Amino acid sequence: MSEKTMISVLQTYDVETGERQVLRRFSEHIEAPNWSRDGKFLLYNSEGHIFRYDIATGESAQIDTGICTRCNNDHVLSFDGTWLGISSGVDGDGASRVWTVPLSGGQPRQITPEKPSYLHGISPDGKTLAYCAERSGNFDVYVRSADGSGEEVRLTTAEGLDDGPEYDPSGKYIWFNSVRSGLMQAYRMRADGSEQTQMTADDSNNWFPHVSPDGRRVVFVSYYKGDVAPGDHPANKNIRIRLMDACGGPITTLIATDPDKGELGGQGTMNVNSWAPDSRRFAFVTYVFED
Repeated sequence: MSEKTMISVLQTYDVETGERQVLRRFSEHIEAPNWSRDGKFLLYNSEGHIFRYDIATGESAQIDTGICTRCNNDHVLSFDGTWLGISSGVDGDGASRVWTVPLSGGQPRQITPEKPSYLHGISPDGKTLAYCAERSGNFDVYVRSADGSGEEVRLTTAEGLDDGPEYDPSGKYIWFNSVRSGLMQAYRMRADGSEQTQMTADDSNNWFPHVSPDGRRVVFVSYYKGDVAPGDHPANKNIRIRLMDACGGPITTLIATDPDKGELGGQGTMNVNSWAPDSRRFAFVTYVFED
């Protein structure tokens, strides 16, 4: 039997019409699209670098991130669309730290000297970064000034993994996911860490809640219970992409991968906010295995 080839499929989904559109199939492994503020391009990471995909032409171009040559799938575009927060190691030290770099490219500024740190959120005013970091053996949510000044501030203290912190468009709340209930679930808290409230409570492991630009909807990735450990989000699993109102309530399944057709997802599918500025569409990646 011949070895199967993995194809990364960059796609969009329209929550109003249910239309699923394939933008491009990549022979290389790509992950975690961000949608630009003007709606014209997507950002993704691949092979340690950040790329810009032009929606009109279908062409990709690498963004210069200087010494950050081990960029992972935790990258965020600022609300004003002028700069990018990335998580990356460097040559000689692959441990992830948080950096900022102009969208046009250039030498990045290191924000977190501590490692590992994984960026997920930039405040709407561009002044604060929210990230997941391991300190003293526990992963929690931290915030720090976007210019790297001052000390980081720990917002969560629950045992186990707290991950994926992301500001809503108002800047009043941070959404995140936590394993504190026994399964991975979506939570919301005030930007100062107060009022930590569980927003999903079902029989799934729910990861990376992303709030739409209009603040109305939240889309996230769900693993099936028993298919993964609650604190793990591996690649190439059977997943669903699901939707809920930002105030809570019923959850709708939008997309379910089909392993029988060789389609899988998980790590890399939608680690970071990928909503279009119209709040109707979001981008994601699935992985297809072909002979």
